[in-house]
Amino acid sequence: MAGHAVRAPTVPTAPTVMRTLAEHRAAALALGAPLPTEEVGLDDALGRVLAQDVRTADALPRWANSAMDGYAVHQADLVGASAEHPVTLWVVADLPAGTSADPRIDRGTAARIMTGAPVPSGADAIVPVEHTDGGTISVTVRVEPAPGAHVRGAGEDAAAGDLVVPAGTLLGPAHVSACASVGQARLVVHRRPRVAVVSTGDELVAPGEPLARGQLPDSNSWLLAAAVREAGADAVRIGPVGDDPADLRALLDALDAGTYPQAGPVDAIITSGGVSVGAYDVVKAALLDEPDVAFVPVAVQPGKPQGLGRLVHGTPVFALPGNPVSSFVSFELFVRPALRRLQGATEVERPTVVATVDDAWRTPPGRTQIMPVRVVAPADDLGLDTAVDPATNPRPTVRRATPGGSGSHLVARLALADGLAVVPVDVTAVERGDLLTVLRLR
Repeated sequence: MAGHAVRAPTVPTAPTVMRTLAEHRAAALALGAPLPTEEVGLDDALGRVLAQDVRTADALPRWANSAMDGYAVHQADLVGASAEHPVTLWVVADLPAGTSADPRIDRGTAARIMTGAPVPSGADAIVPVEHTDGGTISVTVRVEPAPGAHVRGAGEDAAAGDLVVPAGTLLGPAHVSACASVGQARLVVHRRPRVAVVSTGDELVAPGEPLARGQLPDSNSWLLAAAVREAGADAVRIGPVGDDPADLRALLDALDAGTYPQAGPVDAIITSGGVSVGAYDVVKAALLDEPDVAFVPVAVQPGKPQGLGRLVHGTPVFALPGNPVSSFVSFELFVRPALRRLQGATEVERPTVVATVDDAWRTPPGRTQIMPVRVVAPADDLGLDTAVDPATNPRPTVRRATPGGSGSHLVARLALADGLAVVPVDVTAVERGDLLTVLRLR
């Protein structure tokens, strides 16, 4: 990349009205229309978002089967059976799991049966093996079973046509298992987004490289690429890229057109750095004439300078601030929900919890503050009045993850954060014992 001598300063623009946090979140989410679908096997379904409902083709179970290892019997043969008055039956069949045999069980007889094997015709109860002498020619039963004991009835789990996993579900292990149980070997899912991550700045060098005065390790591209992958998308990390607007624009145009050799087609682009009000903000300079990309201040701290929109070929671009904590918070607030929507997810937000604050700090006027916090104890351990019953609704207690609070440069201690506390725009100071909504990061 070219050096400072060929850079062009950002052209001053007219003042932009500051967006609220909610307004910018809505604008970011609007860039996340669900991607087309594809069919994958069950081995590749974990972590994908289902695009078509999975329903049962048949009733489940398909036939009555045994819930225990034991004996299939006529319950009427064993009325009054006990340790003092055992009943002996002839064993006429041996039924392992998976058998297709269906021997007729007449009165006075039984079939030895394993868990999951179909219940034979005539039998109406299962006696667990531990209630018998375990015989194979004849069996002595010491307990009277209830009618239907340990029989899983046909259709007990689901009727034919029942919904098993709805479209929009993020598929976890239990979902994959449920799909397999109804014989669904392949699933229609939304395509996983492919996202280019570009960090900018002449001052950035790769981690592990020697640092000259004024240089910094590039942490943002690693941070954002990892965040992209954690959100369920594929990341292509590019960077660091120098501060030449023409070179950066050529890179972004190639990414938008799908012709950048190291990336191929991508579904979104994330940049970090170069979006503020400095004289050489390279991302703003590179995209200055792009009509569908807006650079706006947002009433949030950290992360006030933001840019987003679509490039010529329609690729969404999210231009985030360069300070690492600002970049991370911006990703969580604006980019992650859009990436989840690209995947077709119906639930795009992080889970939240109301937490009690065991700390105190001041907040910036007129801006929603996003404070990295860590969980330190259950609220009742610190003697705080939470107005909830800790036994039924425990409320966590949080403190700032680092004494520096939400300083946008404090990346080294960001790893301590368990969540991001949202301080409303009209709050001027947070006091110990206050309640805040926290976006849970883990």
